[in-house]
Amino acid sequence: MTGPSFTCLIPAFNEAKRLPGVLAAVVGHPRFDRVLVVDDGSSDGTGDVALEHGAELLRVPTNGGKTRALRLGLTTIRTSHVVLIDADLLGLTPAVIDQLIAPVVAGKAFASVSLRGNAPWVWRRIGIDYISGERVLPMALIADRLEALDHLRRFGFEVFLNELLVASGRPIAIVQWPGVASPAKSVKRGLWRGLLADAGMLADIARTIGVMGFVGQIRELRRLAAP
Repeated sequence: MTGPSFTCLIPAFNEAKRLPGVLAAVVGHPRFDRVLVVDDGSSDGTGDVALEHGAELLRVPTNGGKTRALRLGLTTIRTSHVVLIDADLLGLTPAVIDQLIAPVVAGKAFASVSLRGNAPWVWRRIGIDYISGERVLPMALIADRLEALDHLRRFGFEVFLNELLVASGRPIAIVQWPGVASPAKSVKRGLWRGLLADAGMLADIARTIGVMGFVGQIRELRRLAAP
């Protein structure tokens, strides 16, 4: 019986500066059959950077948001599992990739979710980042639900995945990543543009699951979290 196989999928929009550090950790990683970057209409050469650092590339001509980028990438995956990684991470290493994958390989968890060192204090306090962009998922969880992604808002993907995980009732692993950080949007885009982007993201999430959906998802995901 063969073990699980993995594709690393990275959605990216204007991340030419930070993407090389991410690719250094994942390209050539022994667990990955493929590393695929979906360039979501970038204007800073992100796609060229992906190719220069050895990743496969899927270009999207115009920016359509993270959900659409992931939808396009997921249609190409033939491995049993997908590893979702954000393109802007700092401090990513092959070792922390191993930590994220290990609970799934060992059969201790159905899926795994990262908890970064600079996640908001409240997420670290309750022990889960319910909108983390770094996850290991079996393709069986989502392969027959890809069309549903066409109806999601730009940033509704993570909470949609949460609904699928909760419905599965299977254990998940919360993997501590104290040395990994994701820069705030205000750092990447400037204060006001960053704040507006954060507000738009939260609005998309709220419209996807409703205001009280936050509470319910967090409660159920914590219940499923493997010890």
